[in-house]
Amino acid sequence: MATIHVDGKSYEVDGSENLLQACLSLGIDIPYFCWHPSLGSVGSCRQCAVTQYANPEDTRGRLVMSCMTPASDNTYISIEDKEAKDFRASIVEFLMTNHPHDCPVCEEGGHCHLQDMTVMTQHDRRRYRFTKRTHYNQELGSFISHEMNRCIACYRCVRYYKDYAGGTDFGVYASASRVYFGRPESGTLESEFSGNLTEVCPTGVFTDKTHSERYNRKWDMQYAPSVCQGCSSGCNISPGERYGELRRVENRFNGEVNQYFLCDKGRFGTGYVNNADRPRQPQFRTGDNVTTVSVDKALDTVIENIQGKKVLGIGSPRASLESNFALRELVGQENYSTGMSQKEQSLVELAASIMQTEGVYNPNMREIESYDAVLILGEDLTQTAPRMALSVRQAAKNKAKEMAAERRTQEWLAEPVQRIGQDEKSPIYILAATQTRLADVATGEVVASPNDIARLGFAVAAAVVGETVTGLDEDAKAFAQTIADTLKAAKKPLIISGTSLQDAAIMEAAAQVAQNLGNAGLTLTVPEVNSMGLAILGGNSLEQAFAQDYDAIIVVENDLYRRLPAKQVDAALAKAKDVIVLDHAETATVKKASVVLSAASFAEGDGTVVSQEGRAQRFYQVYDPSYYKPELAIKESWRWLHALETGVKGKAISWTVLDDVIETITKNVPALEAIQDVAPDAGFRVHGLKVAREPRRYSGRTSMRAPLSIHEPKQPTDKDSALTFSMEGYVGNQTPSPLVPFAWSAGWNSPQAWNKFQDKVGGSLKGGDSGVRLFDRLAKRPVRTFVAPAPVLVNAESFRLVPMHHIFGSGEFTVKTPAMESRIPDAVFAVGEQDAARLNVQDGQTITVKAGDTSIVLPVQVIEYLPTGYIGYPIGLAPTVSLAEPVSVAVGA
Repeated sequence: MATIHVDGKSYEVDGSENLLQACLSLGIDIPYFCWHPSLGSVGSCRQCAVTQYANPEDTRGRLVMSCMTPASDNTYISIEDKEAKDFRASIVEFLMTNHPHDCPVCEEGGHCHLQDMTVMTQHDRRRYRFTKRTHYNQELGSFISHEMNRCIACYRCVRYYKDYAGGTDFGVYASASRVYFGRPESGTLESEFSGNLTEVCPTGVFTDKTHSERYNRKWDMQYAPSVCQGCSSGCNISPGERYGELRRVENRFNGEVNQYFLCDKGRFGTGYVNNADRPRQPQFRTGDNVTTVSVDKALDTVIENIQGKKVLGIGSPRASLESNFALRELVGQENYSTGMSQKEQSLVELAASIMQTEGVYNPNMREIESYDAVLILGEDLTQTAPRMALSVRQAAKNKAKEMAAERRTQEWLAEPVQRIGQDEKSPIYILAATQTRLADVATGEVVASPNDIARLGFAVAAAVVGETVTGLDEDAKAFAQTIADTLKAAKKPLIISGTSLQDAAIMEAAAQVAQNLGNAGLTLTVPEVNSMGLAILGGNSLEQAFAQDYDAIIVVENDLYRRLPAKQVDAALAKAKDVIVLDHAETATVKKASVVLSAASFAEGDGTVVSQEGRAQRFYQVYDPSYYKPELAIKESWRWLHALETGVKGKAISWTVLDDVIETITKNVPALEAIQDVAPDAGFRVHGLKVAREPRRYSGRTSMRAPLSIHEPKQPTDKDSALTFSMEGYVGNQTPSPLVPFAWSAGWNSPQAWNKFQDKVGGSLKGGDSGVRLFDRLAKRPVRTFVAPAPVLVNAESFRLVPMHHIFGSGEFTVKTPAMESRIPDAVFAVGEQDAARLNVQDGQTITVKAGDTSIVLPVQVIEYLPTGYIGYPIGLAPTVSLAEPVSVAVGA
């Protein structure tokens, strides 16, 4: 700690920070542009100037940039000194010389850091009367709009894109007043994290193109705290709605998870919520004939059809814990399935079991950045857990920080640390089935078959304790020994693995390495937003469920055709007299239903999900669809299911609000008892007020339903949470972290407003970050010893399929999102050069792969290397097949 003196007042601060960060953490405003908590200090904008004095007697002082000055003990500064204020005002005026001053037509208006800072410095007169510098804008793809004339040359964008996110197709060009930030030529930004430019940029240079199509100001959207549904990372988001449409997704700060950044899948992949073809009312279906019916008619029909019948309940890892539990209550535990295939469920349950093992520590995403040696087994993280990949990229920089510390250089001094480190990186080793997007920061990367990856992993585990694994060649043994030596020498080694290659031995190898090291962190990724939650809840696999006799099937938010081969699903559905499906999207399973109940998406309902970290978090309803269209009947799945249960069992409704469901879960599933602590209940108030979903300046309230009636009704009442569908509620930084819907504070309209909600800038949210880590509260299981698998022999007459994931192409709903269309690759089989020569095929030629009863015809993409005897199978872009058995390959259709 250190004591600093600001304008005559003394404060205790963290002495390792710079003065700007320290003052902002105290709630003292200093304007700035180039500095960002995650990017460090470069002192390029000169906007954060303060006067520093040598001692209390010094009256003259000198101007210093607070972002470049340590908050050392007995530092005396003045923010209100006239010279400092005049200097800051002149800097803003200078930066605005070539700015078009086009706030009324700029999409960043009301969300703009530049506006906040000009107001803070009291700059309100434009004296420059000459010709302004102008630039041509670039086409940057379907996600980002570009308006270079608004640039103030703060360099944040290029520092984020190149230095933080590792992008290579974006830079800064020219010099002086002609400086230009963009690509060498127009073209789609290649980074999977490009969308963060919209929040990193303090002006309107980079804006959200997906929002432009149906644009409105930030203050005219209704928000709710939510959790990204795109993968299992559990990133926090703030979805914004207007007129019953999801308009924009912004990053919601969580100091232990995503911090300030999202991947593009999470930011831009939610457009499916607005699709016109999704079920918004209950439906009766007979083949292609669809009839819309009332809620009562639908419920009465379903109750009549399943009364006294054997009903199979199929849950889903993309549905909330509440909805899955409600289904289990309806059909009975023995008739409930998690909705995962046997293979997927066994993998996820293994991951959950390992995470509960004695001595295994599972770090959060923020902690991953602090590890000084990383081994990744079998995961292309950028495709399967992209935000984690961004954290690993930061871990690679710890070597440079260590070298800087030896030279007594603070790690927040971005450019000196970079110069000291040069090309030195913390060791990162990657064993994967194809080259990954983290190859540029990897010390070593090996492309191998899933079986060989597992065996290499066990070889590393053996080498850690001075043993060996038989059956490996000398090169593999030497490489395993190198990795083992590196991990043992590290202060904080980290092992990352997961389920994406569908091989349990890979995760077992990762666990064995972590256990043998003793001081290592272990992170295991799983496929979907609530996969880990269902592993804890428990239930039958799909194969186990379909092996039973049953009269009817109820499927909740699950497309079974993405889980099992089509013939297997067809046979299972054909056994049932009635197929009832609850979903919020038009899927292949919905098309097979006799009755469809219109379920709420994450934007229209509340629920709890558990991330791969074991962090239980709650997402909240952003808007009530029926407010804008009273004919709509969209309800959370748990509400539909509870209504069915009360009708079938002839009992009174006992779940009227979300808290009722959560209370029942905690009483009946001890492993999930902690979910009641995830967020305050519906009765929570701040100064007697609910938390407002709408900003104070929300406008148009008397015209929201003007097409229906000029008599504006009362806003919907939210009985499920402590949030209100209105601006008439509490807006401020005393809101508990799980309930913060958007970033706004007096004088801070931009995303930098998160500073006001943090215990210290860039740290954690006040009162602790959102979520409860379940594995920390569950009883530990005994340590197990895993055994290396036997080698898999490659048959020259057959091939095996290896899963290949794509961040935009493999997700169930990204393919249903219009903005994603141009980013989704064509479905192809990937073939290594050696196998391409063996099959005598070239790029673009088609091959037929037969797996069991399924034949798939796709073009070939020849890549430099893929393990011999393996063909890359595009997960999510091709029909579902079993990857466990060898397949036959024929050239041509």
